[in-house]
Amino acid sequence: MVRIGKMRKTLAIILISIVLLSARTGYMVVRPGSAEDIANFITVEEGGKDHAGSFYLVTVTQQNASPLLLLYGLLDPIADLQPLRTVIPPGMEPEEHRRLLNQWMQESQNLARVIALHRFGIDVPIKSDGVEVVALGEESPAMGLLEPRDVIVAVDGQQVSLAEELVTKVQLRAVGEPVELTVLRGKDAVTVTMPTTTHPEQKDKAAIRVTIQTLNWQPQLPVEIEIQVGQITGPSAGLMFVLEILNQLEPTDLTAGNQIAGTGTINLKEEVGSIGGVRQKVRAAEKAGARYFLVPEENFEEAKMVARSIELVPVATLEEALAFLEGIGSGIR
Repeated sequence: MVRIGKMRKTLAIILISIVLLSARTGYMVVRPGSAEDIANFITVEEGGKDHAGSFYLVTVTQQNASPLLLLYGLLDPIADLQPLRTVIPPGMEPEEHRRLLNQWMQESQNLARVIALHRFGIDVPIKSDGVEVVALGEESPAMGLLEPRDVIVAVDGQQVSLAEELVTKVQLRAVGEPVELTVLRGKDAVTVTMPTTTHPEQKDKAAIRVTIQTLNWQPQLPVEIEIQVGQITGPSAGLMFVLEILNQLEPTDLTAGNQIAGTGTINLKEEVGSIGGVRQKVRAAEKAGARYFLVPEENFEEAKMVARSIELVPVATLEEALAFLEGIGSGIR
């Protein structure tokens, strides 16, 4: 009987451990990821990589929160907990969401290529079939107005070709201000108007809570720029992609021998956009030993909350980032 009792206790411990480690809670935990030398991911035709300094791409780690990870997320001030429904749109399979993140990463790479070449006076035509609606998010004001596979071709009568253009135009208005979209649904063109609402992660930003992707855009580049990032996904490395491409094209080292991390989306107007997970990215950059961290201006206050040894550099545009780099290169700041 004693032996049976011990076996039952052992089995109970095993079962409890399995539950604590693998049960789903409906949350994702966001933790610091890594800081990677971005020169390892990018090769520009006839460009150079012989630089004393480095630009770093910074990531976060996202995991389904088991009960133990949920507890960790509650106790660790650097970790964030996000309801799974706000990360993956309702009804979307995880694999489909992963494919979408890869699509956003590809688009950020294409934008970086176009923007960097434009800085050298090389124009690349921007053409696509529009912005496709992939899914409607929770509490989206587009419910009943938009449908998956709709293609948005204009915002307030102004043509949009890229997903980032649509996001930028929506975020130019105040939360609650209506937006008019021109939509292709099959062979029909329809116009819909809806109020904006708050972004699920950035409450001061206007959004329509619709998951979108650019439909059929592949820029024809006169210079080969290879970007291979492995399993890293999402749009938030756009700024750093541009800086590394420019650094390989420029005759001088833009880093001036420094280790410079950073984050931020970028659009065709060279505006640097806010991102999620900035606190975790700051800590990852510090762990890698970076001296400076280029942070979107809109994320600066949040980044200040956790920065310890690293110097934060808020930027709103590519021009501001380049001006900072020129300053450290000349010793004038």
